[in-house]
Amino acid sequence: MRVLVTGADGFVGRHACAALRAAGDEVVEVHGPRGEGISSTALHFDIADEAKVKAAVSEVKPEAVLHLAGFSSVAKSHQNPARVFAVNTMGVVHLLTALRESAPKARVLLVGSGEVYGPVAEGTRAAESHPHVPLSPYAASKSAGELAGEQFFRSYGMEVVLARPFNHLGAGQDPTFVVPSFAAQIRAIALGTVDPVLRTGNLDAIRDFSHVKDVVDAYRLLLLKGEAGQAYNVGSGEGRTIRGLLEEMLQLSGVQAGIELDPARLRPSDIPSLVADTTKLRALGWAPKLTVADALRDVLGPRVGSQH
Repeated sequence: MRVLVTGADGFVGRHACAALRAAGDEVVEVHGPRGEGISSTALHFDIADEAKVKAAVSEVKPEAVLHLAGFSSVAKSHQNPARVFAVNTMGVVHLLTALRESAPKARVLLVGSGEVYGPVAEGTRAAESHPHVPLSPYAASKSAGELAGEQFFRSYGMEVVLARPFNHLGAGQDPTFVVPSFAAQIRAIALGTVDPVLRTGNLDAIRDFSHVKDVVDAYRLLLLKGEAGQAYNVGSGEGRTIRGLLEEMLQLSGVQAGIELDPARLRPSDIPSLVADTTKLRALGWAPKLTVADALRDVLGPRVGSQH
């Protein structure tokens, strides 16, 4: 199938495009406006630019769309809510409006976030029926984008499927995210360029982590088999504390370091526990093939991870 992938130059986008091509799909990549020159074949525009979205969709007329483009930082979303909604909510509206005009039968996977659920009681998992209690502009904008997707499905019969991924890890993730940040600090400590002290935010939060390659496999499955108008959690179904993840990274790397709380790394609002119920996704035949340890080795890189 001919798949338009927005956000193709991002962390998940690069893995998704590779997986789609490996499966035999024709992929048309959309990169952000700052990605000019990275790929001569990619389209380049801001998903918040309605005219450019419309022109691109009219040109490509995709059979399927994997919509990954977005403002992805929960922490940074508190600093610029207007931009977050322009990208994560209005970007969805622009895309679906353009598809309705030029490719109304295209299958669309809108990639949202498990963050929309907000706090979930420790020891329990969030099913897709769990209410949305967003605690950040990021989560609120993703929830609003989903609502737009549901409306286009109901009003116009468009084939819109919703994905709610939980935390995912792997090579190439931006170092502003927690695990790549730990990895960068661990590498610097291993090289002896900094003192053996890791600076962290809240380590007690419980999250659901998956390998990014398992996540993109789930996305392709949802493009093929997901029921239009339905949401599907994408996660492992297992909760881990950030502290436990950091300890595993130190063990894998063979690095010894102290841990120091950095107030600048704390969020204005945080979720104590957020774990996915993945029953719906697994019913379609998906199961993870890789482990969190595999993902951590990929993030650490061969030179650090091989020291253990």
